[in-house]
Amino acid sequence: MRVVISEFMDESALKGFGPDVEVVYDPTLVDDRAALLARLADADGLIVRNRTRVDAALLQAAPRLRVVGRLGVGLDNIDLQACKARGVAVCPATGANTLAVAEYVISAALQLVRGAFGPSAHAAMLAGEWPRTQLMGGEISGRVMGLYGFGAIARAVAERARALGMRVAAHDPFLPPDDPAWQGVQRCDARELLAEADVLSLHVPLTDATRKLIDAGAIARMKPGAVLINTARGGIVDETALADALRAGHLSGAALDVFETEPLTAEAARRFDGLTNIILTPHIAGVTQEANIRVSRVTVENVMKELARADR
Repeated sequence: MRVVISEFMDESALKGFGPDVEVVYDPTLVDDRAALLARLADADGLIVRNRTRVDAALLQAAPRLRVVGRLGVGLDNIDLQACKARGVAVCPATGANTLAVAEYVISAALQLVRGAFGPSAHAAMLAGEWPRTQLMGGEISGRVMGLYGFGAIARAVAERARALGMRVAAHDPFLPPDDPAWQGVQRCDARELLAEADVLSLHVPLTDATRKLIDAGAIARMKPGAVLINTARGGIVDETALADALRAGHLSGAALDVFETEPLTAEAARRFDGLTNIILTPHIAGVTQEANIRVSRVTVENVMKELARADR
């Protein structure tokens, strides 16, 4: 059996495949589509992150493919219907990066609300200035953490936010009102959440219904001075509208770990030019050293289970 891995992972996890599986580990394949398709001609398994497109063309090039392991949880780069039609199992590493994303959200919230850690503050200190009054930021204790979507990652954020003295409000139309997860959480509709949240963190998949979910209209309904954090998927936030709101001062800050264009190009990033109240990171909220080990191990286990099942 052969498994092709097109994006980076913890290499120590590869030992989990054992001697009967030939592993082709080549993270450069994500940027060389032709080479990837050629490698898949006799592959039984494929492991990807979020940049490898698993579509009909890829499946056609991989007639023996039985399983796609996803190093993470988002599946918008994978054509699930096409995989189902071909009988190809898709296995995300559910839960393995929850802690990493939750800590990213909390740390971004702390940094943006406090406002003392940006490049302008750093430059002022290096210049011999002493900007005490300018850097008198806020505390997140007593503020409202708003969660748009209330799945496992959002609940992990809620637990940590409450530990820091925040109140938690959430909107999730797919979670029944009597679910125990709502205990201690203010259940809101979407408009109420936008108006209530001091920190709004997004935890929804990218679908036709959620594309540009946070557009100019939604941003206008957010509390003045609020903070927006997106670790979910690019395309959920209208980035131009967000940049406009940050420049106008309607929002006090934002953190984006995901973008409409990934990797973020210099051209796409121009909308953020001159903004000092935004944190931009390259889709790494769920990628810590520890999470990479967990995600890699779980993904190898998932792929091995599917290959073993297919052999029965």
